[in-house]
Amino acid sequence: MAEPPGPPASSVPTDLPVLDFGNMLAGVLPRGGVAPERLTGDLARRFRGAFEEVEARRAAGEIGFFDLPGDHALRDRTREAAAAVFDGCEALVVVGIGGSALGALALRNALLPPAWNELTPSERRGRPRLHVLDNPDPRTVSALTERLDLSRTFFNFVSKSGATSETLAHFLVVHRALVDALGPRAAERHFLFTTGPTGGAFRRLAAELRAPTLPVPSNVGGRFSVLSPAGIFPAAAVGIDTAAVLAGAGDMARRCATPELGRNPAGMLAALLHSAATEADAPIHVFMPYADRARALARWFQQLWAESLGKSLDRRGARVETGPTPLPAAGAQDLHSLLQLFMEGPRDKVAVFLGLRDPGVDVPIPAAPSDDPAFAHLAGRTLFQLLDAERRATAEALRRASRPNMTITADRLDARNLGALFMLFQIAVVYAGALYGVDPLNQPGVELAKRLTRDFLLGDAGAGGTPAARPPEVPRDDGRWRV
Repeated sequence: MAEPPGPPASSVPTDLPVLDFGNMLAGVLPRGGVAPERLTGDLARRFRGAFEEVEARRAAGEIGFFDLPGDHALRDRTREAAAAVFDGCEALVVVGIGGSALGALALRNALLPPAWNELTPSERRGRPRLHVLDNPDPRTVSALTERLDLSRTFFNFVSKSGATSETLAHFLVVHRALVDALGPRAAERHFLFTTGPTGGAFRRLAAELRAPTLPVPSNVGGRFSVLSPAGIFPAAAVGIDTAAVLAGAGDMARRCATPELGRNPAGMLAALLHSAATEADAPIHVFMPYADRARALARWFQQLWAESLGKSLDRRGARVETGPTPLPAAGAQDLHSLLQLFMEGPRDKVAVFLGLRDPGVDVPIPAAPSDDPAFAHLAGRTLFQLLDAERRATAEALRRASRPNMTITADRLDARNLGALFMLFQIAVVYAGALYGVDPLNQPGVELAKRLTRDFLLGDAGAGGTPAARPPEVPRDDGRWRV
């Protein structure tokens, strides 16, 4: 195919997050590492092929997340729906699982003040509390639904397929509670369904209940949906600057619109992590942000990387059983739990750190009450200086031990930079899928577990709660293999 031109240098903002990959290279690492000349040699050629494959799939309409920042009609429709959440709404509950929940969690935790749900209404500027119901644990579900004032609560049910068992079950529980408390027509004012543009149980339910809907575009998979209404609607409802989130994502997409490896941060991230996994026996990819606010972002990255790249078959149908294992970690907390393994354990890991230049808020460390030398290095410093020194020290300690690592640095963790990070990782994972030779857009391995879940439920109790015969292929539990 014809080579798409890279973005003009003047059109790409220079204040986006940057990727420092020096600690992946031979000569910087005391032993091992990628030879620097490969970045303009075979790795560059390999990436160009991956770039062209992704561009061809985009042109065929298969990959839609690139287009979300520029979809102004969908953005405006989503913001209007968020503004229409009824007056007096005290709580917004996002009900989803996987990509239908992790994006909302990442947005909430990164961009709202800490302990948002514990703030007073005035401290929240009249915006609702934001809860995410993402697991059918009965203790968690009952604790939340029992303490909510349902007359002042709005529920956003999110499922691209409209057939996710956990989300459907949550809907049934919530709908019954709402009908019992407020009457049969309450769903019209208290529900919004975010789902695929056509078909599915949620579209049918929305029509029956006269509840509003928002679409997830058909070519945007659940784990790529954070910039769709799945993430943007709840973010807008609690006052997050979603225009800035989308603008940052669009800026990063333009920055990555080049087949030149040395100018494409998503390409460099994908190429170096793929090389580590397939050439250096380092298939464990640690994502370690040094900001409590970004811990949910690490969980979002984990799903994106694992579900996109862990595949048994390549795109030609050959069995490959490939894919890296993403491992979320937290700096500096895990310096005291995982770093010993990273430093001296198997050389099967690559760390990707996320650092900030400006934390937004800092706390000075007071003078010590005594002249004990244990406090000497802390005098006159701040908590952020300590946290950032630990990040830099961890990267350097790993480098000296010839343990490869990279650092993504953002000026600050604001709406624009978070949008840029979402787009950076999404683009990187589709490039990585092309490099591994797998389809990063499907998840066939998950489907078997979903089907067996339905089979087990049907086998445990049939209609009316009476025991039913177990479906074919579901083994009987006869207790022989217990201790």
